[in-house]
Amino acid sequence: MSFWNRRKSVDALADVESAHRLRPTLTWPHLVAMGVGAIVGTGIYTLTGIGAGLAGPAVILSFLLCGVICACAALCYAEMATMIPASGSAYTYSYAVLGELLAWIVGWSLILEYTVGSAAVAVGWSAHFAEFIQAIGWQVPDAILHGTFAGGVVNLPAIVISAAVAVLLIIGTRESATVNFFLVLIKIAALALFVVLAGQAFDPAKFHPFAPYGLNAHVDADGVKRGMLAAAALVFFAFYGFDAVSTASEETKNPGRDLKIGIIGSMLICTVIYILVAGTALGASPFLAFSKSGAPLVFVLNGLNHGFAAQLVASAAIVALPTVILVLMYGQSRIFFVMARDGLLPTSLAKVHKTRGTPVLMTLASGIVVAAMAATLSLDKIALLANAGTLFAFGAVSVSMMVLRVRDPNRPRAFKTPWPWLVGPFCLLGCIYLFINGLPAFTQWWFVLWNTAGLLVYFAYSVRASRLAKQ
Repeated sequence: MSFWNRRKSVDALADVESAHRLRPTLTWPHLVAMGVGAIVGTGIYTLTGIGAGLAGPAVILSFLLCGVICACAALCYAEMATMIPASGSAYTYSYAVLGELLAWIVGWSLILEYTVGSAAVAVGWSAHFAEFIQAIGWQVPDAILHGTFAGGVVNLPAIVISAAVAVLLIIGTRESATVNFFLVLIKIAALALFVVLAGQAFDPAKFHPFAPYGLNAHVDADGVKRGMLAAAALVFFAFYGFDAVSTASEETKNPGRDLKIGIIGSMLICTVIYILVAGTALGASPFLAFSKSGAPLVFVLNGLNHGFAAQLVASAAIVALPTVILVLMYGQSRIFFVMARDGLLPTSLAKVHKTRGTPVLMTLASGIVVAAMAATLSLDKIALLANAGTLFAFGAVSVSMMVLRVRDPNRPRAFKTPWPWLVGPFCLLGCIYLFINGLPAFTQWWFVLWNTAGLLVYFAYSVRASRLAKQ
């Protein structure tokens, strides 16, 4: 069968031999916590400051725009995930609807999203850890707190947290999800404390001028791309995570009900949290002040003389930010696993542990790659590169939803995207716009280079090793 015509049957996607099938252990509370755990993390604890430095108070609109685009993507994901309850997320949906070649590109882009995203959060966690240990008086050399390309030698805390998360994932999916659930509660409690305390110093005057760098993305004299849309392309990183919920389809006990609750519920909860926390920070402190901090919420509280509360928020970030790494690394290992199960990567890698029910080898490999990236790179460039892969995957899911609506309109759907011919195109066009006009040129080129390398791998190995190629 020519690779141009290879598509997996939607009905056959759930037909997987037991040795390569993931064990269903999750329910909707696990999935909602997984989505919230992934979405509420680096974006609010760390990227709020960076985004404000690019857009000023207009970063609120950046969060709102990203929230709307991601809400549309979440609706498309919910329809596809409940109809195709198999692991693999956008890669699997693309394989069934758009064909093997496009599925490979989507899968390769998802690997970029999850790998780079995990590394970015590990770097963000390290910044909070550094703030915390300095606050309690410990003296640690800066050289081991920053990566090679961020002015240091090696980011040791980022390596440690990446390794710890990988070990937790290897132990078991349900165990990881349960730990994630309780850590998410800690994270939300810390954000509520921030809103209550910083809200007491809220001053509307700090929102003027609202958009000092304008709304459209443009390159300033210092070579930095600024504006509300430029910030949107960065803080977009803060919103994805619900797509990792869809990678848990195969491990969900009642996917027809639980997936739509997990995907849409977590997205709605997180949009409200983001706008509330970002608005409070902007009203409590001049954005130029906290935009230079790697831990902006902690910086704001310290500036308001809430030193003890700042330490509590920093401590909560240290405890709870790993939930983001956990969910993203989980998604990465599952994408690797399913691509190997389909023969696009060596099938020997698609093995599930007999007692734990987890892909141990893939999880270990994911942890090593994430630790290596986090040890050397800086946060802003990592986050932007992850966004490129996410934008591509979101666009592919919206296209898959629309194509399947035309090709197979009578197929049972446990959840139907409302206004599909409005939601789908808006998601697709929003992703295209943010990619072209929001991301810096170096990010776009690196994304192209990444996928060029991926195509070389596909035509050198995967096109012949694919299971469909042998049918």
